[in-house]
Amino acid sequence: MSASTTHPQRFENRIALVTGGSRGIGRACCLRLAEEGARVAINYRQGKEDAEETLQQIRTVGGTGMLVQADVSSSEQVDRMVTEIEAEWGQVELLVNNSGIFSYEPHTELTEEAWRQMLEVNLTGTFLVTWRVREGMLQRNFGRIVNMSSLSGLMPRPMSIAYAVSKAGVVSFTQSTAVAWAGDNIRVNAIAPGLIDTEILSGVNQDDLDKIIQATPIPRMGKASEVASMVSFLLSEESSFTTGQTVVISGGRCMLP
Repeated sequence: MSASTTHPQRFENRIALVTGGSRGIGRACCLRLAEEGARVAINYRQGKEDAEETLQQIRTVGGTGMLVQADVSSSEQVDRMVTEIEAEWGQVELLVNNSGIFSYEPHTELTEEAWRQMLEVNLTGTFLVTWRVREGMLQRNFGRIVNMSSLSGLMPRPMSIAYAVSKAGVVSFTQSTAVAWAGDNIRVNAIAPGLIDTEILSGVNQDDLDKIIQATPIPRMGKASEVASMVSFLLSEESSFTTGQTVVISGGRCMLP
């Protein structure tokens, strides 16, 4: 991301938490927010080396960051993570709920265990982190939240049933919390990315990827940096009259309404 495409210091001294920030879309979001002045807490579950690389990239562009390890599906670990951030910097003001898992298999291979894990990480994890930072945002009368949904949450996904349901839940969660907190100067929005070129696609057959690209009006995969640009916009005061929305970034493959 070149400096000319960012808005220097529009998040100056803001405290941001990006879950799943070690790579892919999460890393791009961390870098974008750091470039624009935020102090960025990079959450990761297992990939410490990837998280350290993200932190190094933040420092390279002159930003400030810290690593916070936690499984977002665990309320105890989420509480510990946010407590670490508060002790170091203060209360979280900008939250990007990006952490998630993905599966791609026929319904005949979907187990109850896999179903529960998908919802616990993608949906309950979004709830737990949001609920942990909510009180601080209410006390400060300020908060900006972006939840990462997916195009799969808006369209039928027979090869990713559990994933699609979890991401549809994120859309509903976004809408309801946006209305609940609108009077408290807390804005909540979501992003529904389409096919984005990140590691999460490693288990998807290349022929299937090619078919999706061919069906996309802008015939390519999206970039993580393009998603990060929308995250930055929704967290910023440029979107001050926008809340409860799910913004699709799909190259035109899905258009709302």
